[in-house]
Amino acid sequence: MESAQCLRFLRPYLFGLPPANKAAYTRLFSASRIIVASESLQCAGQQKRAFHLSRAGRDKSAKYSISEDELATTAARAVTVEGRAQKLLEYDVLRFPRLDPGTGRMTIPAFRQKFDDESSTPGSDVVTLEGRIMSIRRAGSKLVFLHIVGGYQQVQIMVNLGSLAPPSLDPEGFKRALHPLRRGDIISVTGTAIRTTAGELTLGALKVPTILSPALAPLPEVLTNEGTRILNRHVDLLVNRRTSDIIRLRSHIIKSMRDFFHDQDFLEVQTPILADSAGGAIARPFLTTATAFSEKQLSMRIAPELWLKRLVIGGNDRIFEIGPSFRNEGLDTTHNPEFTTCEFYSAYSNLAELIQTTEALLTRLLQDVNHVIATRLTSLEKPQFSIPDDRWKQVEFIPALESILGFHFPDLSEPDALEKLLGLLTKHRPSMAIEGMTLNKLLDHLALTYLESASLDQPLFIIHQPACMAPLSKSFTCPKTGQLVSARAELFIGGREMANMYEEENDPFEQRRKFELQIQSKGSSAAADEEGPAEVDESYVQALEHGLPPTGGWGCGIDRLVMLLSGASRIGDTLPFGNLKNVVSLSQAAKDS
Repeated sequence: MESAQCLRFLRPYLFGLPPANKAAYTRLFSASRIIVASESLQCAGQQKRAFHLSRAGRDKSAKYSISEDELATTAARAVTVEGRAQKLLEYDVLRFPRLDPGTGRMTIPAFRQKFDDESSTPGSDVVTLEGRIMSIRRAGSKLVFLHIVGGYQQVQIMVNLGSLAPPSLDPEGFKRALHPLRRGDIISVTGTAIRTTAGELTLGALKVPTILSPALAPLPEVLTNEGTRILNRHVDLLVNRRTSDIIRLRSHIIKSMRDFFHDQDFLEVQTPILADSAGGAIARPFLTTATAFSEKQLSMRIAPELWLKRLVIGGNDRIFEIGPSFRNEGLDTTHNPEFTTCEFYSAYSNLAELIQTTEALLTRLLQDVNHVIATRLTSLEKPQFSIPDDRWKQVEFIPALESILGFHFPDLSEPDALEKLLGLLTKHRPSMAIEGMTLNKLLDHLALTYLESASLDQPLFIIHQPACMAPLSKSFTCPKTGQLVSARAELFIGGREMANMYEEENDPFEQRRKFELQIQSKGSSAAADEEGPAEVDESYVQALEHGLPPTGGWGCGIDRLVMLLSGASRIGDTLPFGNLKNVVSLSQAAKDS
């Protein structure tokens, strides 16, 4: 069905026609919506508009503009869209044509690269560019300048009546041909490379631009309202360069990480998202069902760790995965239930080597990010942290806390460790709110309160956490404290955890014991919603019986890493459509409209 026929079917009143099926039409487009829309439009019309022309001058014929506030108003938007569609019909340009297969088509970045040298212009090659109009400036009745964007780059188009190829147009025909163009329209234009008197690279049009996809909903000049940005992320990406640059930087960071691991001869794999149980971390999973196993409850993975270590057992000595995980937990500026992680496992690697690899990876990432921000993603600031010239700072978990708190910890592997530690804290730190915590959460809270802030000035590794905090890590007796601690390290930068690494437990008997202690701790906890496994993962323990080589494992949250390197203040800013709350709001808003 052609565009005009479609519009007659969907909007018959624009043509003075009655709908073929009035009842069905009323269900789709209620009269109440039109009435509300008209009233909203009258109010909105009193507000200041910001639409499509550049600072040099605005096109007075731009009737179908929309402000940032109106973008969030469904009624005003509906009337604006319908008015624009009617205007395009009047000029017979409400079309969505296929691309011309002719030669000479070129992307805007390729055009800029080819004609970057001033000696290459004026060019004799006829070129066709496609892109979205970001501004229109009319310089009299016979000259119009456009700026179009594509491939994240912008180029100027000059449409001069005197330079158009035959058939020629008179001034009135020229005005009519260009009148429908609006900011946001996606167009195709054919011409040759020239330079203006100011030296700006420009495509001199030989034909009037063709609208490939008209912007029925106008593109605002400014978009700052947070709620409107969330509900119109596609518009946010078009209007706010920084929003787009953060998403692009995320891609560069992931690529740089992949390149690093491939250079180190790692194999990239994908492991299951759905399984009958979730392991590899202490977290609450999302539960679901599958048609093929309707009687069985499935879990979405909370970490890929156990799958990846099975692959190491299978002879893949160096392996990594970048992919999503899901934890049914809360939302805040640094947490989202759906998130992306990078994990790698390296056979015959110890904790010291994991730390060295982390330092090398972060150093490379910082260099790559600084370069891409300086050359391409210029709306972003360079990361506000520096890499130490020598080895990065390390502190041992228990000795550091004992020094700060002023007392020695009880044996944390004993059943009454929590009770004794609470008694000591009540005596030495009576103002600390510590009621209702498990031992692991209490130790985490102490690290957050007294240790992690040291990473505000420089990157910090906190090493050798108590063994109870890392049930999948190898453990040993600390010579300084006599405590059973894990061969583990956590990297903190700017007060946030960036990476977690440890030597993997490869003793199947010891791993079973740690699983059982973890389940026992969960069962005796006062917290009813304590996360953790409900049973020993027998299939993983049996896999260990085939022999896991001494292995170093490492994990990093990609979203937090992008926050650090981009300067984003919220995890939602690093995701194309924001966090889970934003995504749910988007769907609900569409239903409500």
